[in-house]
Amino acid sequence: MAFAASERIWGRDLLGRVRRDQATIATTIARFEPVSMLVRAEDLELARSLMPGVELVAAEIDDLWLRDTGPVFVRGGGAVDFNFSGWGGKQQHRRDAEVAGFVAGLAGAERVRTDLVLEGGALEVDGEGTAIITESCVLNGNRNPGWRKSDVERELARLLGIRKVIWLPGIAGRDITDGHTDFYARFAGPGVVVAGLDNDPGSFDYAVTRRHLEILRSATDAAGRPLRVEVLEGPETTRVRDEDFAAGYVNFYVCNGAVIGPQFGDRRADAAARVTMERLFPGRAVVQIDIDGIASGGGGIHCTTQQEPE
Repeated sequence: MAFAASERIWGRDLLGRVRRDQATIATTIARFEPVSMLVRAEDLELARSLMPGVELVAAEIDDLWLRDTGPVFVRGGGAVDFNFSGWGGKQQHRRDAEVAGFVAGLAGAERVRTDLVLEGGALEVDGEGTAIITESCVLNGNRNPGWRKSDVERELARLLGIRKVIWLPGIAGRDITDGHTDFYARFAGPGVVVAGLDNDPGSFDYAVTRRHLEILRSATDAAGRPLRVEVLEGPETTRVRDEDFAAGYVNFYVCNGAVIGPQFGDRRADAAARVTMERLFPGRAVVQIDIDGIASGGGGIHCTTQQEPE
């Protein structure tokens, strides 16, 4: 797992903390919908003790970020394999490169192939033909050398029926993902976007999150509607102090009847995020959980999950 920088803080307990956080995510979601988890064969017994009620599937995997390694399911039964490359060759990924095909097979879905390289965390859609994507990731030469925006748009139209792409600049080279969309902007529904705002002037995301808000507030979706943009400000304080700590509220997971999001120990910011999510997702429970171990690795709840149609 890519947690080297955070080992200074967590020490030998880092892996144990990450496992407990992942179990918390899985068992919390399992209160609302069925959950299956890929687990290395040698870890099955431990996983069973941590996650009663969760279906465990033995699999060869390198890391835990299923949003990026798994397939993107589409209407009609297909599952798109976007050629996971270890975020542009930054990490060992031989086994993770096979996860999309493995999961598609388990689901009985046709594996759809493409030459486009991207991760699920780089792609946000509204279900009605609109996508939000970061240039820093998808147009990066470490994934798609020579591809232009128009090339990506044509391929996403073919694969997913996308009719309008809203491009955010993102920021390359500062985290392993090169600026995934799911830490910057998410759809709360057609025409409604939740965007993160970093208020730390010393953060590399300070300027880019403000630029993203400008773009989103002037954008329209595939239906021609101006976007309604809601802001989730990041926490001012967190329990963990580390440059790799992913302290943002946008990386939530929407499940049947609930929204599962993080809390970081900043009472004001945690409460504000909860109020906003309750307003944006009426009729769904908003459940906030502590994922400090996973956030120390630069990821979040959305990063570790991938929805699958029943």
